[in-house]
Amino acid sequence: MYQLQGKVAVVTGAGSGIGRALAQLLDAKGCKLAIADINEKGLAETAATLKTEVMTQKLDVANRAAVYAFAEAVKAKYGSAHVVVNNAGVAVSQTVEKISYEDFEWLMGINFWGVVYGTKAFLPMMTAQNEGVMVNISSVFGIIAVPTQSAYNAAKFAVRGFTESLRHEVHGTGVKTVCVHPGGIRTNIAAASRHYTDPRGMTDKKAVADNFAKLARTTPEQAAATIVRGIERGSDRVLIGADAWLIDRIQRWFPISYGGFLRLMLKLGPK
Repeated sequence: MYQLQGKVAVVTGAGSGIGRALAQLLDAKGCKLAIADINEKGLAETAATLKTEVMTQKLDVANRAAVYAFAEAVKAKYGSAHVVVNNAGVAVSQTVEKISYEDFEWLMGINFWGVVYGTKAFLPMMTAQNEGVMVNISSVFGIIAVPTQSAYNAAKFAVRGFTESLRHEVHGTGVKTVCVHPGGIRTNIAAASRHYTDPRGMTDKKAVADNFAKLARTTPEQAAATIVRGIERGSDRVLIGADAWLIDRIQRWFPISYGGFLRLMLKLGPK
């Protein structure tokens, strides 16, 4: 079991959702925390709930220089980092034909490059001390592809491949990687998305966010507990929620034809 008491944990996207719940749970486990988010108000609200030592940083994870500066600030304050959770994420819902390059690049900058920057900025600390856990948040959309989610799928599949490659590279060292695949989590990602249309042609963002809330069965606190349990147990891969487990099995059984099941689920889902 990996012992978290007294370790330094870094969490991006900590101003709400899974990131906030992770910060709170890692705090309860006795970690010193460095938390970051582009939303200063949400970040301050998270920090106010923590009991152990914490540093906060407004951070755009798509800004490479800013991420490296954050890593240096963490090193200056705490000496190193032991657990890094690259969690910040956004969503765009649009078809391949109509999605703008601006929206595609915005999403990839946060969901993929943010993970790359966070990994590369903090990894040298872990390799130098021969200890650490790099946690990268992918998605069930890093396991299956969904219509109108091409950019999100591209980023989350990329995070999965990037993290699994790193896993092979650090094998036999004291550094571990965890690739996390959440299913539907009750966060504000749908409400905060750049929404144009969904797989059923729905363009009403509020209606889509309401539908997502009905389908999302797992709370951020439950997701955080599953991730932390994976860190402690040394898991390489973490699935969150019954829906994630089901989707993973369907993809394994029907790697090409799972689209038929997907279309049925979309048809039967809430209107």
